[in-house]
Amino acid sequence: MRPEMRVITSGLRFPEGPVAMPDGSVALVEIERGTVSRVAPDGTISVIATPGGGPNGLAVGPDGAFYVCNNGGFAWVEEPGLLRPTRQPADYSGGRIERIDPATGAVRVLYTACDGHALRGPNDIVFDSRGGFYFTDLGKVRARDRDWGGVYYALADGSRIVELAFPVLTPNGIGLSPDERTVYVAESETARLWAFDLEAPGVARKQTFPSPHGGRLVHGMGGYRRFDSLAVMASGNIAVATLVTGQITEIAPDGHIVREVPFDDIYTTNICFGGPDLRTAFITLSGGGQLVAMEWPEPGLRLAY
Repeated sequence: MRPEMRVITSGLRFPEGPVAMPDGSVALVEIERGTVSRVAPDGTISVIATPGGGPNGLAVGPDGAFYVCNNGGFAWVEEPGLLRPTRQPADYSGGRIERIDPATGAVRVLYTACDGHALRGPNDIVFDSRGGFYFTDLGKVRARDRDWGGVYYALADGSRIVELAFPVLTPNGIGLSPDERTVYVAESETARLWAFDLEAPGVARKQTFPSPHGGRLVHGMGGYRRFDSLAVMASGNIAVATLVTGQITEIAPDGHIVREVPFDDIYTTNICFGGPDLRTAFITLSGGGQLVAMEWPEPGLRLAY
């Protein structure tokens, strides 16, 4: 059964990174358009900033600014009713973390590398209550090779960035447990959900071999599916946008599937929560360029900012 949902707006150019704002609007990125945009409750779309490249993940920081994972851009294929990203483009502008002033749209680059290694395709971001943020770097795909990805922690003032885990195969969605003791990472190509238990901000207690990067496996989906971004629930469950099958898969910390909610878009890419009780789920259906909303059976976790 398809969920009861309402379409807030259409015509977005591969939306991702939704953030429910206090005024009822939703801030998000349009990756193909190269913008950070705002969708009003009536569906009106306006541009907050145009950083170019490939703005991908979006979060509000402790200073009220937007922080953006910019993947540097994709090549695109557009078919009737479907827009989809492919390889690293000829005009790839490099991966970076950006700060955007929500009032003026001014863009400042905070990070382009960690320990001398260039960021390749930053993807998703989440802040902790201390004012730092975790983010994934998916890497880029080329005709005959691809990058390894990684997970990082950085401070919002641009003064410090550290590597949490490397190498990770296509790390995508990222979120924090309610007690901030665990970072969850969705691995795209394998449809695996990993957990990194934290000893301190930016420092993981690594698992031993055969874990490829020190993470702890929470769940691996069967069949051909891919994971995209995620959101954590107030209960501690993890809601993961699932590509190919086009659904949101809610997974408990012990690894069992709580629910699977299907949508009519194989690029069901992201979910966030808003409304007075955080039970309104905003979901990006990116292939068709839609932002939709529905009531979720339980509330999402309130973000740090």
